[in-house]
Amino acid sequence: MSSLGILISGRGSNMEAILGAVRDGRIGAGAAVVISSRPDAAGLGIAKRMGVRTSVIEPAGEERPEYDERIAGELADAGVTPEGGLVCLAGFMRILGPGIISRYKDRILNVHPSLLPSFPGLSAQRQAIEAGVRVSGCTVHIVDAGTDTGPIIEQAAVPVLPGDTEESLAARILAEEHRIYPEAVAMMAGGRISVRDGRVIRQKSTPP
Repeated sequence: MSSLGILISGRGSNMEAILGAVRDGRIGAGAAVVISSRPDAAGLGIAKRMGVRTSVIEPAGEERPEYDERIAGELADAGVTPEGGLVCLAGFMRILGPGIISRYKDRILNVHPSLLPSFPGLSAQRQAIEAGVRVSGCTVHIVDAGTDTGPIIEQAAVPVLPGDTEESLAARILAEEHRIYPEAVAMMAGGRISVRDGRVIRQKSTPP
């Protein structure tokens, strides 16, 4: 069974959605550890109430490789290995460097509030409104060395309504994130997808 490490920095609503899916048996993996970059992250309390090990690893002024090594060390100590583990970014407000990304190659997932490759980076909902698009959404993807450029696992479309603000659009997109992120984690944990030539390949279902 896969072990999950979840990285957060704030409220942890996507973390909670993933942990809920683990608890309900919708994800065939064990929640090993929740790591926060901030000691005041609300998600830490949620994880503790759900019986999951937590850890706070604050940036201490070191270079990114040293910080990533501390993250990797905590993941390894909790049993989240590159071979059998998955790392889920859930509002983690730090950029992971190439060292940890290559170590956990194709084993780090992230959710982004747009239909990638459109509107990568920060303030994706505002980008969508300012661009005048009628449809936005969210994407679960595998993390690579680029900015929101990794292979796409799942997407969900969300209409951009007349009069939408960044906040109202973000709220509707977030509801879809809570739905598709656990689904993507379940597929990864169940070995139902692989990556080939920079694209996600879904395993074909075997007839009963």
